[in-house]
Order: sequence, then structure tokens, then C-alpha cells
Amino acid sequence: MDLEPIREAAERVARSLGLEIFDVEWKVGKQRLLRVYIDRLPDPATPGASGVTHKDCERVSEQLSAILDVEDLVPGPAYVLEISSPGLDRKLIKPADYERFAGRLAKIWVEEPAGKQTYLEGRLAGYADGVVKLTVRDREVAVPYAGIRKANLVVEL
Repeated sequence: MDLEPIREAAERVARSLGLEIFDVEWKVGKQRLLRVYIDRLPDPATPGASGVTHKDCERVSEQLSAILDVEDLVPGPAYVLEISSPGLDRKLIKPADYERFAGRLAKIWVEEPAGKQTYLEGRLAGYADGVVKLTVRDREVAVPYAGIRKANLVVEL
């Protein structure tokens, strides 16, 4: 299924509420599930803060559900619409995520080994010119963004 029209509709709703769309997933198993992750727009005064509330999820769900039905963006049998925050261990998807969460601990899996390793864990040190910088055990490692297979923040308590 083409998720782009759904993403565009979700972005319209999110922007109107001061939010952004983090990701959209479509899963088919025992039930058809459309999961939309929302996030609070970055605030320079509180970098890295999220702050998505249950009420935010509820409002996005109500408005997006109506649009999806009216515009018939999810054809076929019934489906479940789930609105959620990306969570504390959020995926890092876009280059801007690596900048936004600079200083935070992250796990990164790469396609090509970086110094014999395909898994790195360290502090994000930013993104520039297609390269993600990560501080691992007091040394900076440069990882090509295009070579990242998967990346997540690590929950620090």
C-alpha cells in the first residue's frame, strides 16, 4: 500500500496541532494496522524534548480517522488506527534526528564494518555532509549515513 497519501494527510493534521509526523507503518497480520508516530516539533529552548501527550494522540486520531474515511485512503476491510509517540528508545530515521539528539546515547547498526564492527554504541556527536558522528569510548567515529541499517536512542535513567 502507498503510504505517501496517508503521510500527507497525517502531516496536515499534525501541523495544525503543533506536532510532526515521525513515522507511518502499515502492518497486516491478524488485523490490518495503521500506526502513526507523532512528535512535538523541536523547540530550541528544550532540545531533545518530546512531550507528546495522550490528548495529542487522541486529537490526531480523531481528525486523521475522519480524513482517512472521507478520502478513502485505506481501502478494503476494517483496520485499526493507532497513534503513538516514538518512545524513549526512538528510531533515528532522518539526518536531522542525528543533529537533534546530539549528546544522547545511541545504538547504530551499519552495513559495512566500522573498524571491524557492525554495531556501535556511543554518544551522538552530530551530522554533516552525509556523515553521522558518534563518540565511542572517547574516540569519534564517522559513519556514512547511507550505510546505517538501523539506529535507536538508548534509554538512560
